[in-house]
Amino acid sequence: MVVELSGRPCLVVGGGRVGERKVLNLLEAGANVTLVSPEATKRLADLALARQLVWWRRCYRPDDIKGMTLVFAVTADAGVNARVAADCRQAGIFVNVADAPEQCTFMVPAVLRRGDLQIAISTGGKSPALARQLKKKLEGEIGAEYGPWLNFLGELRPFLKEIWPNDQKRREEMLKLLTGDEILFRLVARGKEELAKERVKHCLSLPSV
Repeated sequence: MVVELSGRPCLVVGGGRVGERKVLNLLEAGANVTLVSPEATKRLADLALARQLVWWRRCYRPDDIKGMTLVFAVTADAGVNARVAADCRQAGIFVNVADAPEQCTFMVPAVLRRGDLQIAISTGGKSPALARQLKKKLEGEIGAEYGPWLNFLGELRPFLKEIWPNDQKRREEMLKLLTGDEILFRLVARGKEELAKERVKHCLSLPSV
């Protein structure tokens, strides 16, 4: 499941290193983050001071989840985390509990990001370490150039839909570009998009792209 969190209220219960990681990921997604914890890491405290998140400097209360899109329970107290999970399930709010996949209603995969390209790796909560290992392996194989490549394909798609309204034909032609022309990929990676568009025109015998 890919969820649009921009501008949505999200709660993190727990201000340790795990909580810091969850907060940073939520901020990167554009969420409006509230942190509940008597204490927090220096980075979280600095983010609160800069008004990038709201910090309720106290212990968790059941009403804290009200209006939240999703909740992370990541305190060092398993009992507190379980109470947060139970409250969220009763309220119909998605919850993720640190080191307790059986209490979660959603999982957080390891995510490799290259611009708008996102590759998620999930182990169903069985081994986050394996997910991180596989992510690191993919980082060496899928470089930053895939971000511009995806943007290029996104710009190309509406044009090809006009040329080939038939989905099957369009998929076949796109597959030719994706698998049969390494030069096209390299042109985009070097920022030579106009030359790349001319090459698309030549390869597919199209009018100007």
